[in-house]
Amino acid sequence: MPPSPGAVLVLAHVRDRAAVTVARALRRQGWRVGAGTPRASAGFVGASRAVSATHVVPRARGTLGEFVRAVTAAVEAEGYDLVVGAGDDWMAALSHVADRLPVPVAAPSRAVVEQALDKLGLVEAAGAAGLAAPHTWIPSDDVDPGSVPLPVVVKSRTHWRPGVTRRHRVEVELCHDADALAGQLARIRAHGDEPVLQQPVHGRLGALVGVVHEGRLIGRVQQVAPRLWPTPHGASARAVTVPVDAELARRSEDLLRRIGWVGLVELQFLTGKDGTPWLIDFNGRPFGSVALAESARPGLLDAWVRGALDLPVPDLADGRVGVRYQWLAGDLRRARIERRGGLARDVGNSLRWAVGARHSLTRLDDPGPVAHLLTARFRPDDPDPDHDEDASRGTPRSTPPLAS
Repeated sequence: MPPSPGAVLVLAHVRDRAAVTVARALRRQGWRVGAGTPRASAGFVGASRAVSATHVVPRARGTLGEFVRAVTAAVEAEGYDLVVGAGDDWMAALSHVADRLPVPVAAPSRAVVEQALDKLGLVEAAGAAGLAAPHTWIPSDDVDPGSVPLPVVVKSRTHWRPGVTRRHRVEVELCHDADALAGQLARIRAHGDEPVLQQPVHGRLGALVGVVHEGRLIGRVQQVAPRLWPTPHGASARAVTVPVDAELARRSEDLLRRIGWVGLVELQFLTGKDGTPWLIDFNGRPFGSVALAESARPGLLDAWVRGALDLPVPDLADGRVGVRYQWLAGDLRRARIERRGGLARDVGNSLRWAVGARHSLTRLDDPGPVAHLLTARFRPDDPDPDHDEDASRGTPRSTPPLAS
């Protein structure tokens, strides 16, 4: 076996599906992988055979001193060469403390991350790059909810900021009346966040994925999602890769250069009946359906960490078309609610889709993450998945994809 290219510490929440894909993909490329999570069990990722060591790393909150000490201790104990974050909070925190850690982090500079995670700033940059984005604005503190055009999407301007101490974030809400709007604004402000309002857009959820290296988006994978969970405003319960739209990719690359992004990225779009793709979200870290991107374009995650370590990065071609993905648990929950053609037919369709699809957790040669999912409720050190903030990456983080 060729020598290992190095060792990577993956920081994740206990129920993060994307982190499992990262660990498996890097291990296949010869990397030694460790996992840092807030729980002793190390959750899904810690249960994977791809992970050689686990560490307790607290959530990135407050002054970040405890977070820095825990990451540093893990790095020194296992000799990691790089630290990556599998969520917005982990990634953003790493960018803020990069100069306090003994090894590099797989995140752009603090200023770049802040701009990318700023909902208003992202919309403005998208417009400058020629990408359509929903009209977004900041309401005044004394705004009359009755004067706001409804329905309207209400979200926090950013989901993580230095000094945050609260465990839960306020999720996106589509408000149809003034009372709901007033309540959502109050919740966001009470949380210490700044609310933004956004025009709802309608269409099918899709995404463009790749790694930004030397100003270019390489290893491009484009996907569409025919099923979502939670329905109808969630993440991909099913997805399939499609040919890369050259013009969309060109404008997206322009956007990424404008904000100075480097590394892994997923840009989410809603495409309406007129064919216009509307940019609704920016994920600069592993995302729920990253298993699809890595399957369609093997080596994508390896290229990401190589770029972060200034190692040679291959010039990856676009991913294969027609590769399917499924978040089986999410798809079955969706079928229970939507019942397309009836409950039995929809559940049966979900099970048939599972055959031959790529999955975040399910692998016969690595059963640990699924076993952890099935037994987590009975572990005293693990949270109740129905109440933990990390129970589902399917909660909407941006403009809800309003029914395709």
